[in-house]
Amino acid sequence: MDNKRLQKISVAALIISILPLAAFVPTLFNMVLTDIVRSIWAGVNIFSVFGGLVLSIICVKNRDSRSMINIISTIISSFLLVLICGIVFLYLYINFIK
Repeated sequence: MDNKRLQKISVAALIISILPLAAFVPTLFNMVLTDIVRSIWAGVNIFSVFGGLVLSIICVKNRDSRSMINIISTIISSFLLVLICGIVFLYLYINFIK
């Protein structure tokens, strides 16, 4: 029962980890989003990165449920978190240090 629940969590973690990549869809169709929509989208992306990382770590910590889905989800979420941190540090550098 526990393994079945962790499999569902691992699939959910993968879906949540891939969700921020949907931000590229409007650019593919040359859509222009308003500032409010872009802000909401950015907030959803940040929460999905953190949520996907937490769910991935929960699944990877258990040796019985460790699989490729969990590892890929953890890698994607970690990469996106590093990217977000880099963007924040770049913003702080540009605005406050210069």
